[in-house]
Amino acid sequence: MGGKHTLPAHRFHYTRVMTAIPLSPAGYLPHLSLLVAEFERFLRTADLDAPVTSCGEWRLADLGVHLGNVHRWAASIVVTGEVAPRDFETSPGGDLADWYAAAAAELLTTLRAADPAETAWTLSKPEGVKAFWFRRQTHEVSVHLFDAASAAGAESKVDPLIAADGIDEVLGVMMPRVHRKAGPPPLPESLLLRATDTGNAWLLRPADVAGEGPIVRRVSGEMVSAATVEAPAEDLLLTLWKRRSVAEVAPLITGDESIAHGFLAATLTP
Repeated sequence: MGGKHTLPAHRFHYTRVMTAIPLSPAGYLPHLSLLVAEFERFLRTADLDAPVTSCGEWRLADLGVHLGNVHRWAASIVVTGEVAPRDFETSPGGDLADWYAAAAAELLTTLRAADPAETAWTLSKPEGVKAFWFRRQTHEVSVHLFDAASAAGAESKVDPLIAADGIDEVLGVMMPRVHRKAGPPPLPESLLLRATDTGNAWLLRPADVAGEGPIVRRVSGEMVSAATVEAPAEDLLLTLWKRRSVAEVAPLITGDESIAHGFLAATLTP
């Protein structure tokens, strides 16, 4: 594990230029296109009965069915702007890889034709904009691609830029969504998360009002926090999504380790 010293406040400074996040809606499309193609490849080449240990009792086939249905669900929202019924278990009724490829193609075609600024239902609020779904579907696939690769006994690397953006989405979208249902994660004092390969950093501090979730902001320059967690963006992202344990990632933790471990152990994503 990282540093063992405990400090009342840890002063953190870096000068690396941060990657720009979030991306523009169009900026997600090349990444999404590559990700769905790689996921399709696993559906064509790996054992569809292989367990996906990061997704409970699912097999790879179940993961493929889930993701294909999610793509079609998201595409329907982008087309209509309205929330659609969630049915993520509809069977393809034929070749799973072909069915998934068609769902991914439908999603990409829909996003390319969409105006990102138009109003649409999102996971964050009833009246968001369609740009949300460019980002959300990219991260939906990037995390599930890790699941598929693990089931296949292979490796799948997340682009550092996408991983850093995924961290930002967890902290800004997923964590508040979980908080509304299950309460905020423990955070008695400030915590800094830093992606060492991209330079992106997020300062989290306790809410001003009891019962509210942490206040999060992207930061740069010199920062003071009670604890700091540093690791490559992919490792941080997969830790937040509970795809890797803190022990596996072994981030550098400075300051009050109990703050870092308490936060990272909490449920932060749906």
